[in-house]
Amino acid sequence: MFVESILSSKGGDVYSVATSATVSELVDMLAKHNIGAVLVLDDEGNTAGIISERDVVRQLARASEGIMSKPVSALMTKALKTCKPTDTLDTVMGIMTRGRFRHLPVMENGRLVGIISIGDVVKRKIEEVEHETEVLREYIAS
Repeated sequence: MFVESILSSKGGDVYSVATSATVSELVDMLAKHNIGAVLVLDDEGNTAGIISERDVVRQLARASEGIMSKPVSALMTKALKTCKPTDTLDTVMGIMTRGRFRHLPVMENGRLVGIISIGDVVKRKIEEVEHETEVLREYIAS
């Protein structure tokens, strides 16, 4: 199973904020869309990083004073890890596990085509196992 199978069912919609957006604006967006992370875009519209609810919580634990008015660029992860639509689910699970993050932008030919979460990957893996189980049951029954 491949990343493209996830994108084909969930779509390629990706939410983003500008580097200058405040943490308050970010939190509003995360809550409004019930998502856990967004990409951060620079003034030219290029990907500058990613910021997640975890980034906000970690900053709150360090120093909560004035956090809501800070720009997201102060909290975002700049070293962006990505995957390709042709990567296997096992590959992206490994990337996410080693990096200890839950969201992964999907790039194809230098262009952003979507973002997947660990929840998307786990859901698809469960579906894959259930399908294999059903095939084995049918095989044994015949």
